[in-house]
Amino acid sequence: MASSQLGSDRAGVNASHGERPSFARRVRRVLVGPPRRLDDQKLFHKVSLIAILAWVGLGADGLSSSAYGPEEAFRALGEHRYLAAALALLMATTVLVISAAYSRIIERFPHGGGGYVVATRLLGERAGLVSGCALLVDYVLTVTISIAAAGDALFSVLPDGWAVGKLPVEMALILGMTLLNIRGIRESVMILAPVFFLFILTHAVVIGGSLFVHAADLPSTSRSIADGFKGGAATLGITGMFMLLIHAFSLGGGTYTGIEAVSNALPIMRHPQVHTAKRTMRYMGLSLAITATGLLLCYLLWDLRPVEGMTMNAVLAQRLSQNWVFGEAFAFITMFSAAALLIVAAQAGFADGPRVLANMALDSWVPHRFAALSERLTTQNGIMMVGASAMIALIYTHGDVRHLVVMYSINVFLTFSMSLLGMTIVTWRERRAASRPWPRITLFASGLTLCATVLAITTYEKFGQGGWVTLTATAAVVVACALIRNHYRTVSRAVERTFAGLEKIASEPPASPLPLDPARPTAVFLVASYGGLGLHTLLNSLRVFPNHFQNVIFVAVAVVDSGGFKGADSIEHLRSDTSAMLDRYVHAAQAMGLAATSRCSVGTDVLDESERLCKEVAREYPRSMFIAGHILFAKDSWLRRILHNQTAYAIQRRLQWAGLNMMILPARIS
Repeated sequence: MASSQLGSDRAGVNASHGERPSFARRVRRVLVGPPRRLDDQKLFHKVSLIAILAWVGLGADGLSSSAYGPEEAFRALGEHRYLAAALALLMATTVLVISAAYSRIIERFPHGGGGYVVATRLLGERAGLVSGCALLVDYVLTVTISIAAAGDALFSVLPDGWAVGKLPVEMALILGMTLLNIRGIRESVMILAPVFFLFILTHAVVIGGSLFVHAADLPSTSRSIADGFKGGAATLGITGMFMLLIHAFSLGGGTYTGIEAVSNALPIMRHPQVHTAKRTMRYMGLSLAITATGLLLCYLLWDLRPVEGMTMNAVLAQRLSQNWVFGEAFAFITMFSAAALLIVAAQAGFADGPRVLANMALDSWVPHRFAALSERLTTQNGIMMVGASAMIALIYTHGDVRHLVVMYSINVFLTFSMSLLGMTIVTWRERRAASRPWPRITLFASGLTLCATVLAITTYEKFGQGGWVTLTATAAVVVACALIRNHYRTVSRAVERTFAGLEKIASEPPASPLPLDPARPTAVFLVASYGGLGLHTLLNSLRVFPNHFQNVIFVAVAVVDSGGFKGADSIEHLRSDTSAMLDRYVHAAQAMGLAATSRCSVGTDVLDESERLCKEVAREYPRSMFIAGHILFAKDSWLRRILHNQTAYAIQRRLQWAGLNMMILPARIS
C-alpha cells in the first residue's frame, strides 16, 4: 500500500520560493496582517476568545442596545410615564428568561446552537432556512443600526453644523469595521475592549449617581407611581394600560438583541467551549438587564422629556453632571463611550453573520465559497457580504435609528421564537426520560410566549412603517436560497448519473507496485475529493495520451473551512482524511499498471497551496504535465460562475505563467 507523501503545511503562502509578493499582496499584508500558520500548535488558542473577550465582542451588541431600546420604549408611554416601573421589571424578566433559555440551548448544541442550527435540527430544514435567512438580515441590520446609533450618540454632543457629516462618517465606520474583522475576530475585540469597559464605567456612574441623587425621593416617587396606576385604571382601564405597556415593551424589542449571538459563536470560544459560552451568557444577561432597567428608572426619576437632536441618554448624562466641575466633559465622555460601544456592537454582526452564512453554505443554501476561510482564518467572503449589505441598508434608511429599530426587531424575535419553539417541543417530547423536566419546559414556554408576543405586536403595528421591508427582504433571501439549493441538488444528481459506475473501479494495488522514475513523463492530477470526476479525468487522460505517462501523481489541498476548523485537532484529522482519499486514487492507478504516488498540503487558499505543491513536483519530476477536471455545462452563465468555483482555470493561469504545462479535461454535464 503506497502511502501519500505529504508536503509541507505552510498554509497561506502568498508566493513561491524566491519570489517577491506583488504590491497588492504587500498592501493586503499591512492591512489585514500576515497569514496564520496552520502548523502552529497554539493556533486555536490564539484565535479563540475567553469569556471576558467574548462578552466584549458579542455582548456589546446586547449592551449597546440600551442606547436606543429603553428610549424607544419610554417614548411610547407618552404621558403615562408611571408605567416605566412595570416596563423596567418586564424588560429585566425578558432578558433573564431569554438568556437562561439560550444557556440551555448551548448545553444541547455544544458545537454551536445559533437559530439556524437549532431550527434545522429541531423543526426541520425548511424552518432552518427561514431562521437562517432571518438571522442573515438581522445581522446586517445589527451592523447598520449599531453604526447609525453610534452616529446619533456622537453627533448629539457635537455642534449642530457638523450633522451634515453624520452619514459619511457612518459609512466610513462600516468600511473600517469590515477591514478590522478581516484581520481576525480576536484582534478586533482586543482593539475595541477599552471602549467597552469605558462604557461600563461611565454608565455605572450615570445609573448609580442618579439613584443616589434621588434616593431621598424614592418614597414620593413610589407614591406617584401608585397614583399613576390608579389614574390610569380610571382613564384607560386595566386592559388599556396593559395594551399600552405591551406596545411600549414591543417597541423596546431592540433591547434584547444580541443574546442569540453567544450560542451561535461557540466555535470561536476558548475550551471548554460550553463553560466559556455559558459564562459569557451570564455576563451578557446580567449587564444588559441592569443597564436597560436602570436607564428606564433614571428617565422616570429625572422626569426626562425628549429633546430634539439629542438622545435621552445624552439628556440624562447632562442632567446628572450639570453642576459638576467637569460635568460637560463627563457628559461628552459618556456619550462618546456609548457611540464607541455601538461601533463595537457591530462586531456581533461581523462575527456571527458570516458564521451563519458559512453554516448555510455547508448545507448548500448559499454559494459554497461562503464556507471558505481566508489566510487569517476568517470567513472573509461573509464579512465582506455583511459589510456591503449594511452599507446599502444605511444609505436606504439615511441612518434613521427609529426606522431601523422597527426593521431590526422583527427578525430578532422571529429567530428567538423559532428556537424556543423547537426547544419547547423537544423538551416536552423527552420529559419522561429526563429528570425534573418541568422547570426547563416552563422556561422555554415562557420565553416563547414573551418573544412571540413581541413579534406579533411589532409586525402588526409597524408593518407599514418599515416592517414590510424586513419581511420582504427576508422572503427574498429565502427564495434565493431555495433556488440555490435546488440548483446544487440538480447538478449533484446529474454528476451522479454521468459518472455512475466509475467509483467501482478496482482500487486494490498490486503486490509489488511499480517504482516512480523522475526522468520519465509524469501526469500530475489535481483532485479535490474521490469520485467520478477525478476518475473520469484519469481515464480520459490515458485515452488522450495512450502509453505516454509512466508516472502518475495525485495532488490535493485539504482546505480548512468554517466546517472543518473546530479546534487544534481538526487540522490533523483533515490532513489524515485527505491522505486517505489520495491513497484511493493511488491504488486505482496502480491497479491499472501505473507507478503512482501523491502529495497533499493543508491550507486555507487552494490556489496558493496548489501552485506551491505543483512547483515542488515540477522540480522533482521535470517532465510533468498537470491535469485537472472541470464540470462543463451546456450553457454557461454568470450565476453558475458564482455558484461553482473556477479553481481549475485559475490554477492553470498561474502554472502557465510559471512556464509549466497544464490542461483541463472537461466533463460534460447536462
